Amino acid sequence: MWHGRFREDTAEVVQRFTESLDLDWRLAPYDIYGSIAHARMLSEVGLVSPEEGEKLENGLRQVLVEIQEGTFTPSLAMEDVHMNIEARLTEIVGPVGAKLHTGRSRNDQSVTAVKLFLRREMVALGDELLMLMDSLIDRAVTHRNVIIPGYTHLQQAQPISMGHYWLAHFWAFSRDFRRILFALEVINESPLGAGALAGSTLPLDRGYTAGLLGFDKVAENSLDAVSQRDYLLDSQYALAMVMLHTSRMAEDMIIYSSREFGWMELPDAFCTGSSMMPQKKNPDVLELVRGRSGRVVGDLVDLMVILKGLPFAYNRDMQEDKRALWTSLQMTKDVLEVLPQLVARVEIDEERAAASFVDGFTLATDVAEYLVMKGVPFRDAHEKVGSAVRWCVEHYKALTDLSLEEWQDLIPEAGEDLLPLLDVEQSVNRRNTQGGTSFKQVALQIERGLETMEQYRKRLAEYPARFAL
Repeated sequence: MWHGRFREDTAEVVQRFTESLDLDWRLAPYDIYGSIAHARMLSEVGLVSPEEGEKLENGLRQVLVEIQEGTFTPSLAMEDVHMNIEARLTEIVGPVGAKLHTGRSRNDQSVTAVKLFLRREMVALGDELLMLMDSLIDRAVTHRNVIIPGYTHLQQAQPISMGHYWLAHFWAFSRDFRRILFALEVINESPLGAGALAGSTLPLDRGYTAGLLGFDKVAENSLDAVSQRDYLLDSQYALAMVMLHTSRMAEDMIIYSSREFGWMELPDAFCTGSSMMPQKKNPDVLELVRGRSGRVVGDLVDLMVILKGLPFAYNRDMQEDKRALWTSLQMTKDVLEVLPQLVARVEIDEERAAASFVDGFTLATDVAEYLVMKGVPFRDAHEKVGSAVRWCVEHYKALTDLSLEEWQDLIPEAGEDLLPLLDVEQSVNRRNTQGGTSFKQVALQIERGLETMEQYRKRLAEYPARFAL
């Protein structure tokens, strides 16, 4: 490729060290789509004749068929996917193949191929994330009126609707979906025609190729177009956040399904046993979700470290920008394939969950807020109820077992109207502020969640239809 400048062929050891076929061969179809758009543009602006343009496109489509059928084996000597395709094209169409690279650098060529590939992958991930969100909405509907303990510091805090719990994860993944949409927005700027870094003296029509390839717009600055990898970082960050949220949910389900908690039941088909201990039901799937999330977070850091010290414009370090991303894409896909099916079959042991409230301490905040409504300053109410809880602990009594006389001995402001409030279902339903855990608010959240899903599906559906070749 550069024999005009160099006296020696590239050393074989250097060819092996610098080749990127293990990374970029999966980009082959997208490199060809970008090349077809480029060839059409060259014909449109008169840099090749219409006959030459047609010959180039037909040759590229033949190469694509050979790749799809597995009859084209790339050569390491050609270094990367781009040069392999160009060399094969020239074999097919002859000298006109040498005109394809007119006005183009591998810098803008490779970014174009990556963006086309990544757009498809992120759309597919968005679809899979919507399936997980569907499962969470389904569980929220099923468990809307089921009450479980809510936790802070992994200590019982207040009773909540299980539907409210599932929706908490739904809204976290909803933010992740918006991150995917943002990544798609950043991806969908065309770098083609930016050249090596400075554009071209040739009369290229960047808007024409952008339209053919379904890009929303042309990247504004040719130097930025080939130097930045924000579209990779934004995609990698979206993946890392999806995996972070799946990991936190997996951790909860591992804990809640343990014998010590025991009120969550995982489906047998998504657990494994022990080779030695017959009684075991291990949440291996959830543990692997948790474990793999760390690798995806590490991949984000890996990409950031590669990029943090690079000068403008292209540097060969950037060849490594995709290695972590490919891994992250596959791991996130794998998690989003298995997790919706697992979540859809999770059940709650309501009796076991109810047993968690036997000491009544999760209702302590209700008592404090009852006193606030009686005019007691909250900090004073907090101290009074805390003292009552300590008394119950010391005397082995449940908060809900105290008589009115005992309440009044501990808290003189307590009246007969306190006792009916010391009920778990009452506690949940009285938390009727917007976004609260009351059954009514959970039902409203479900409605908003379903509306949100409809909007997200419409947004995502815009992207696959944008490819015009």
